[in-house]
Amino acid sequence: MQLRLIKFIFLCLLVLGTPAALFAQNVSEEDQGEVEVIRVDIENSVRRIAIPDFATPANANTAAGGTAALGAQISAVIANNLSGSGLFEPVGPRGVKKVSYPEVQAPQYPYWQGRNADQLISGFVRAESGDRLTVGCYLYDVNFGNEVARAGFVVPVRDWRRAAHKCADTIYSKITGEAPFFDSRIAYIAETGPKDARVKRLAIMDSDGANHRFITNGQTTALTPRFSPNYRSILYLSYRDGNPRIYVYDVESGRQRLITQSRNPTFAPRWSPDGQTILYSMAVGGNTDVYKISVNGGTPQRLTRAPGIDVGGSFSPDGSKIVFESDRSGSQQIYVMNADGSNQRRISFGGGRFATPEWSPRGDLIAFTRIGGGFRVGVMRTDGSGIRMLTNSWQDEAPTWAPNGRVIQFFRTQRNSGKTSIWQVDLTGRSERKLPTPVNGSDPAWGPVRP
Repeated sequence: MQLRLIKFIFLCLLVLGTPAALFAQNVSEEDQGEVEVIRVDIENSVRRIAIPDFATPANANTAAGGTAALGAQISAVIANNLSGSGLFEPVGPRGVKKVSYPEVQAPQYPYWQGRNADQLISGFVRAESGDRLTVGCYLYDVNFGNEVARAGFVVPVRDWRRAAHKCADTIYSKITGEAPFFDSRIAYIAETGPKDARVKRLAIMDSDGANHRFITNGQTTALTPRFSPNYRSILYLSYRDGNPRIYVYDVESGRQRLITQSRNPTFAPRWSPDGQTILYSMAVGGNTDVYKISVNGGTPQRLTRAPGIDVGGSFSPDGSKIVFESDRSGSQQIYVMNADGSNQRRISFGGGRFATPEWSPRGDLIAFTRIGGGFRVGVMRTDGSGIRMLTNSWQDEAPTWAPNGRVIQFFRTQRNSGKTSIWQVDLTGRSERKLPTPVNGSDPAWGPVRP
């Protein structure tokens, strides 16, 4: 965990081709101080949306089960995706009528109006040759009685969940006007064992916790993973040689390589938006500074030189600026600088300490961990104004943004037991949910939308 490592330092010093569109039509507190509230444009737009089981023209057996059962599972994934965004209240799949295959394109609007639904998502699953599926997805406006959008995806049977995520992304974007984020992946640290002897492995999973996979075996501690922009690599911290070092792990080949050959501790790695530069921190002679280096190696560039501990956060989406944390003022606070290290300025003020800053993919906000009377996750504007706390548990930390900048994941530590789990919250702070993981989880890192 980055924050745990920082605390230590302070004390010491699926393979899927591009989905083919099948249809042409409409695919289209401060502690006690005054806090300015950021007004989220979609904050109050919770919509009731009906989602019956997807139909099938004829139940056919596949490697993933019958198409009728897959239709039910796909609709459940879509409902779970939309519910987790905080903007939708799904009606179904349980408790609503099953839709026949012909009815997919001819909805019975009076029935759905009687269910007080604003929109209806209907669809079908059809088995194809070559162990593939066609998944059709339709969005209807129940009150106006018309079709709003449709999309279709041809996928290998094993990737039926991706089709569900793509359908949910289509619906989400059409209704909200926002970029999608469901068809994405999470890297995180899987934790097992007692609190004083934790085994920490690198793991990856879908954004909803499905398709889980352990990457490392736990023989050496792994921390702070980050997906590359193209999903081919994961940047992370490892104690492979007994000291904190930064490695790049190739997801396809399973090979990994060391980024820097320095004998000094290196940590807090982050990718640049174009994947060509790595931001990191290095402790040298009692001082910790922020550096950057080419992904291909070479000579690192030192970006900070103030006495104390400077720890890298992340690049702005356009790569022109970097947000980081520093104790140069006497306590952990958030600073912003240009990507070349110039114009360093503090942006966090008020009670408490601020750590683990992460720039939103939209460029409008910076997420952070606030320390003071507990650990809480919040957001602020890029100039430090408009602080908004989103969580209020005992220890929430290390926020990571959804690809569209509207949802944040973080990890929560239980008091006394030290058990960790991954959670997500929307920008209103009202929709909070725990992600399923097979073991304890920390340090989530949300990757981009998959191609």
